[in-house]
Amino acid sequence: MATSNVLEVHIKHFAYQEDVVLREVNFSLDQGTHLAILGESGGGKSTLLHIIYGLLPTPQGRIFWLGREVPGTESQLIPGAPFMKLVDQEFTLMPMTTVAENIAADLPRFDLKESDRRVNELLEVVGLTAMKHTKARLLSGGQRQRIALAKALATEPEILLLDEPFSQIDLPRRADLRQTLFAYLKEKGITCLTATHDAYEALGYADKIAVLGGHTLLRFEAPKILFQSLDSAYLAGFFGAFSKIPKGVLSPKQLYLLPHQLKLTRLKTALCVEIQNNVFQGTHYLVSSTFCGDTIYFIYHKPLKPGRTCYLALLNNIA
Repeated sequence: MATSNVLEVHIKHFAYQEDVVLREVNFSLDQGTHLAILGESGGGKSTLLHIIYGLLPTPQGRIFWLGREVPGTESQLIPGAPFMKLVDQEFTLMPMTTVAENIAADLPRFDLKESDRRVNELLEVVGLTAMKHTKARLLSGGQRQRIALAKALATEPEILLLDEPFSQIDLPRRADLRQTLFAYLKEKGITCLTATHDAYEALGYADKIAVLGGHTLLRFEAPKILFQSLDSAYLAGFFGAFSKIPKGVLSPKQLYLLPHQLKLTRLKTALCVEIQNNVFQGTHYLVSSTFCGDTIYFIYHKPLKPGRTCYLALLNNIA
């Protein structure tokens, strides 16, 4: 049975010398929860993971796991709690040994048959079974990243911290790996925190999304709630092209809308735009238009003639 609030994070303030990185970051997670930490580059995502893992001193912060405080650098010589694993962007492998040997190095050696079974299981999770006997020095960056994931899972941690875990993996393999990896973590009940700048990727696997901005925690919500209530240009920008609709045009409040949230209409609305450009995106066209000097984006099933004026309305009463 899942235990509530297995992880509690309380960071009042963290800075590198005079540069504030995080302040007032507080949240808790249930067992087996997958949290995506979304933020811009340099926004504190990696720092947050390193604090949770115990790599950075936090005199104004406390981390608890199952009600017990996670020790930091000030209280132990070797950082990192034994029940946690961190896969960051500076992973290292033993280059002259095989993929299997790299993974097995993190496993107990008293039962070699069980160790080999576990290696095979993890290779299947990361999709590298065929590379089992390949020397690590011959692997691509993406393959090394996948082996780093397998090594982190070797002793089945209670909590897994991932810092941009798919950054070096090509797109065709990324989707399969993401699906397989997070399904495996769910099956094993492993709590997972993933730092990412890819909002659409986060929608696909996260139970919760934490948005960092301005050195603090701006939003902490379920993906669907977050996606349907974008309340700033900063937040909407993570999802690509967006439109800023002034208050009073389609709603009493100012809106930040993604292209799919607007539709062409025959009704005369307050949002009368002039078509500028069309970009083919496979199943539809991304249409850019102008309204009072601002760019407005929406999607349509065919290109529209530049210079044409048309009216737009909200889709499904979003406001």
